[in-house]
Amino acid sequence: MLAEMRIQGLGVIADATLELHPGLTVVTGETGAGKTMVVTGLHLLSGGRAEASRVRTGAERATVEGTFQLRGDDARAGAAQALSVATEAGADVDDDGSLITVRSVSADGRSKAHLGGRSVPVGLLSELTEQLLAVHGQNDQLRLMRTGEQRAVLDRFAGAAIAEPLAEYRDLRGQWIAVARELTERTERAREMVREAEMLRHGLGEIESVAPQPGEDTLLVDRARRLADADQLRETASGAAHAVAGAADGDPDQPGALGLIGEARRRLAAAEDPALRELEPRLVEAAALLTDVGTELTTYLEQLDADPAELERVLARQAELKQLTRKYAADVDGVLVWAADAQARLTGLDTSEETLGKLAKQRDALAKKLAKIAGTLTAIRRTAAEQLAKAVTEELSGLAMAHARIELTVQHKQAGEGDELSLKVGNELLQAGPDGVDEVELLLVAHPGAPALPVHKGASGGELSRVMLAIEVVLAHTDPVPTLVFDEVDAGVGGRAAVEIGRRLAKLARSHQVIVVTHLAQVAAYADRHLLVDKNIGAEGLTKSGVRVLNHNQRVVELARMLAGLESTESGRAHAEELLATAEAYTQALRP
Repeated sequence: MLAEMRIQGLGVIADATLELHPGLTVVTGETGAGKTMVVTGLHLLSGGRAEASRVRTGAERATVEGTFQLRGDDARAGAAQALSVATEAGADVDDDGSLITVRSVSADGRSKAHLGGRSVPVGLLSELTEQLLAVHGQNDQLRLMRTGEQRAVLDRFAGAAIAEPLAEYRDLRGQWIAVARELTERTERAREMVREAEMLRHGLGEIESVAPQPGEDTLLVDRARRLADADQLRETASGAAHAVAGAADGDPDQPGALGLIGEARRRLAAAEDPALRELEPRLVEAAALLTDVGTELTTYLEQLDADPAELERVLARQAELKQLTRKYAADVDGVLVWAADAQARLTGLDTSEETLGKLAKQRDALAKKLAKIAGTLTAIRRTAAEQLAKAVTEELSGLAMAHARIELTVQHKQAGEGDELSLKVGNELLQAGPDGVDEVELLLVAHPGAPALPVHKGASGGELSRVMLAIEVVLAHTDPVPTLVFDEVDAGVGGRAAVEIGRRLAKLARSHQVIVVTHLAQVAAYADRHLLVDKNIGAEGLTKSGVRVLNHNQRVVELARMLAGLESTESGRAHAEELLATAEAYTQALRP
């Protein structure tokens, strides 16, 4: 649950802390006081879009800090998944299970997010809070009018029964689309692909005939240079060998480095001073090293080849390789990479009847499996639709809509002409959408004898609010999200219906934490905790709002104001006292 939320520099709120109840918390206040900033703060904590225009005038940034309770007696369903997300992100969770989330928006529009003391991407806040918070406002009523949203509501109610087959359907659909498109591409581009295949085969044939080896061009450059410069290299190596070993005929006047080192060794060995004699072993090491060099020089001279025919063969091979590097890559290794890629591409350009036939069989087999599971999804949805419609209708009877009835229809969505995603299910050609072949529509029968109309046509604004609330109450029992937020979903409602909404929210708060922004006293009276957003005009002329918890007497005054602006009259307060006493008796009866 959300234990506390602090808002700083957001809209008209300079600095306010909301201490939220595990049950039902209501937020009230006059128009323009800043009630909506509470919901805006929750949206920011949920990773919602940050707008610089929301930053309070004169403030550098707006900051929202939330403390979630993920463990302990108050932890509810969904907290375990959120705790897993936080742990994987490396966030610090307090010993009592408290997790602090922070979202800030600077005046220039830059946004930052922190989770458990660590800087994290904003998307991670969204991933976390989708396990903890569900915010419902009047925009959700607009979404409820869309058939796609109505299907999502039905699937949410069906829960685990539809989750696995729906995941399987989506996976199969992806495979089916990929195979179908590959078949279409190979069929429609057959001539183009044949030409491309011929070009690739020609290139592979050229490369195969030359048979280049990895790094061969570099080796040939070294080999050609050595053959072309054989005389100069022989002179250099011979001079070096002479300098190391001396004259080949042993001329004492040309002793070489080895001879000179030998003479130095003899002189040092015969010296009477021990310091000189100690240098002689180091000359032995030098002589050994020079001997090795001399041997390698001799071997080099023996292998040095000045064969013109060999040089011609090397140059010819270089010319062959150069023809390939001109066409396919900068060097031989690149040519070999091109050949490997071309071979792989050639495999994908197979337009033979055998290959096309295999693809067609694979497509048809996948379509058959997809049609079967699509039928399973339809059956599950129709069963769930009956159950959901019945449950929502029962809830509406307690929301001053006793004669209304909800119907949920699950119909097949017919495929249009030329639709590439058409799927034959039974004897029908249907559109295979990402969630199946079904269209779900929420219908309202306003009273006995009335026609079943789409909910957005058959319901007034107040009735639509009650339908939505009834759906949420029904779904709450299967929803793992522990905190539900309602932003003036009671708009357009009054009288007895408003009282029933208050009761339903109080009942819902026995299994969930519920936060409600409301303008109805009949709803606010059922709160476990009543928060008031009030405003005043500062010396600088700016509106400044704060949030405070109301005690019993303060609640009476606020409820009287909300009822008819009669907070200063005895009759208004008496009415508020009566409403509050009735609500408290009801909520007391709900407690175990």
